Amino acid sequence: MAETWHEELRSRGYRITPQRQLVLEAITQLGHATPEDICSRVQETARGVNISTVYRTVELLEELGLVSHTHLGHGAPTYHLASEADHVHLVCRSCSKVTEVDPELVHGLVDALDDGLGFDTDVRHLTVFGRCSDCRRPPAAGREPYGSE
Repeated sequence: MAETWHEELRSRGYRITPQRQLVLEAITQLGHATPEDICSRVQETARGVNISTVYRTVELLEELGLVSHTHLGHGAPTYHLASEADHVHLVCRSCSKVTEVDPELVHGLVDALDDGLGFDTDVRHLTVFGRCSDCRRPPAAGREPYGSE
């Protein structure tokens, strides 16, 4: 991965800065991460990196096709490596658990949207909200269900 992104940056006339390297490493380590999560991780190594640097860097990395973003709720987008972006996100509205599933699971929906509306779905940005199997289970005696507070 490192050589690929180094080559991509150089081929487009960008330098390989320590900040860019730290941001990409943070995204790699964190998986789905908001800019704030990324900034916190980067600041563990480089205290001088601020949130605006992180935003500029993730925008550049996304433009270059190295990272991808998705929206897992109403907050900031989350970023992950583009090479690992071929999945659909399931977000539990009760406990906020995020599960990644194979795009084949929504193949029927994607085909129906294409056939019926001529709509080409980008499943890399697809997020489905609902309740996970744990939250759908009846609560054990004496235990409050998730999200009831």
